[in-house]
Amino acid sequence: MKMTILLALALLAGCAGQSGANNDTPTQQIDRGREIAQAHCASCHALGPSGDSPAPEAPAFRTLTQSFRVATLEDALTHGISTGHPAMPEVQLPRRDVHALVAYLQSIQQTSPSSTR
Repeated sequence: MKMTILLALALLAGCAGQSGANNDTPTQQIDRGREIAQAHCASCHALGPSGDSPAPEAPAFRTLTQSFRVATLEDALTHGISTGHPAMPEVQLPRRDVHALVAYLQSIQQTSPSSTR
């Protein structure tokens, strides 16, 4: 399950190679991370504070901390991770994009086990 979620996040960031400002404020990073997620992952994953994922097997991003620490994705996404799932590409992102994506993911996490969907 943890690996599935990690791999799902890899898909989220798969095509997000655009560069952002190095001196972004936290709000700007979150906004950029939301844009990356919306552009590349919304077709499979629920990205916001509510709703089901369009693909039933794809976890809602707001529930990721129920299985692992979102911050641990930084190294994996920077150095490149690949998945066994055919729809998920090998992913390697510039660190600035990874920071933005992780900032967004951390900003939407729910801690209550009853709010997993």
